[in-house]
Amino acid sequence: MRGTRGMKVTKGGSAGRLDGQVAVVTGAARGVGELLARKLSARGAKVALVGLEADELKAVAGRLHTECAHWYADVTDDAAMARVAREAGERFGRVDIVVANAGVAAGGPVDGSDPDAWRRVIEVNLIGGAVTARAFLPALRRSHGYFLQIASLAAIVPAPMMSAYCASKSGAEAFAHCLRAEVAHQGVRVGVGYLSWTDTDMVRGADRETVLRELRQRLPWPANRTYPPGPAVDRIVAGIERRAPHVYAQWWLRGTQPVRGYLPGVIARGAGRELRRFGPRLAEMGQGLVGAGGAADEAARGRRAAGGAHGA
Repeated sequence: MRGTRGMKVTKGGSAGRLDGQVAVVTGAARGVGELLARKLSARGAKVALVGLEADELKAVAGRLHTECAHWYADVTDDAAMARVAREAGERFGRVDIVVANAGVAAGGPVDGSDPDAWRRVIEVNLIGGAVTARAFLPALRRSHGYFLQIASLAAIVPAPMMSAYCASKSGAEAFAHCLRAEVAHQGVRVGVGYLSWTDTDMVRGADRETVLRELRQRLPWPANRTYPPGPAVDRIVAGIERRAPHVYAQWWLRGTQPVRGYLPGVIARGAGRELRRFGPRLAEMGQGLVGAGGAADEAARGRRAAGGAHGA
């Protein structure tokens, strides 16, 4: 799991507020993680990329503006992430920012769901964030750095057909709040990032399930929209620059916080009516992880089962 090295000079952009800082991004091979790595690099940060798609990570590294390295690692593997943290520290000399972005999703009713896929969502989204934090906390204490846990609107809104994802993101949110209280006196700041439906492989993969797509489209505005990743990631980067405790990738998400206590009852009343309409279509839903990232996770687990993963 050795990082690959590549020194770059800034291309076509001025140094930003993150000039010279070192940022670690998990789930960096695609989607929000890939774009976040590029935008952090454009603001002057050196970037350590972590993920399960070696070729994609190498391609992302080639698009960055600053010094970078990449590691093939499973965020749920304590030993692997401890090694990444040690090697990233050796490679860059310090770590200032860690973004726990890696995530997978599965949809469908709990009854009849694939128990392995359901469990894997919890492992990656919740346990993976905790493993990442544990591995990098020594470095963040030394730098008085910042840990950002990427959560979701799913942490606030208990959506039917998304029990594993909502549970994992609610847990990740709670974990980050607990961690913030534990490490504040050590000079480490902790934030939670919230995103609504953002145009990534994960959301597009979920939309291939017609039930999930139709349920989302019937949500009230603005929760029924899919948002472009560029402005969302710009907001995340701005939150990182401020070391913000809460980062909202879409402007309206902040307004859900005061009413979140009422949402479970409201959603339960409306969901029963909607789900009766789908009837037998619910049993026909796929049971695996969705999107290209989900496929990559399943492939990596298959390789480990067949004899172990190989580092990039």
